[in-house]
Amino acid sequence: MHNASHTRLHSVTPGKVGLARALSKLGFCSRAQAAQLIRKGKVRVNGAIRRDPETPVHVAKDRIEIDGQRIAASEKIYFALNKPRGLVSTASDEKGRDTVYSLLSRDLPWVAPVGRLDKASEGLLLLTNDTQWAARVTAPETHLDKTYHVQVGRIADRALLEALKNGIRTGEAETLRVKAASLLRQGERNSWLEIILDEGRNRHIRRMLETLSIEVLRLIRVAIGPLALGDLPKAAVRRLTADEKLTLDRAMLQNAKNTAPHL
Repeated sequence: MHNASHTRLHSVTPGKVGLARALSKLGFCSRAQAAQLIRKGKVRVNGAIRRDPETPVHVAKDRIEIDGQRIAASEKIYFALNKPRGLVSTASDEKGRDTVYSLLSRDLPWVAPVGRLDKASEGLLLLTNDTQWAARVTAPETHLDKTYHVQVGRIADRALLEALKNGIRTGEAETLRVKAASLLRQGERNSWLEIILDEGRNRHIRRMLETLSIEVLRLIRVAIGPLALGDLPKAAVRRLTADEKLTLDRAMLQNAKNTAPHL
């Protein structure tokens, strides 16, 4: 359901976007956070308070202020974080759980996770204030592979790997499958698998394995497309290099070309 402010229609002229989206594009905060600020009367456009998050504005031309401070475009920043288990990948949590923001320096500009890892999962998580780039990374048409190393509480055999690739119908009557699955190593009672997804639904891998009554002991994302977690220490964060950002951009562009319909 959309609330009333979202159902009102504005005639947006070319070059204009809704006010909440404009604040997100400027890298100030998320669109949801912006909508809250606007409704509280904290946002002025060209000197006038605006309370509708969908108010059309021109990001480059209009003067946008929050609590009297003019908002200009923030430098676009891109981070890689090695998320430990036990943290939630959101800015705030209604249950009061610790979030990944506890690992970030307080003097950083606003950034948001690109996609998410659930509380019990670990590994590579991207964060950025570039909302358009984040949307491309998570868009289905870019098909950036996500690579995971998963420890399961049983000895894996060929039948399990084939089942993961062929698809498993979950209790929610949804068929989930993986792009690739292989055995990394195994002990006497557990195994490490490498699993690659080219789409990521909520708790995708965990739900598949739960359906098969297989316990997930650890789940670590080790790569997003060509970007590997590498030796980044647990709970550490670093900026992406220009080359890493460019490599990700090229991979997304190539994947989009490969999946575009041919006329």
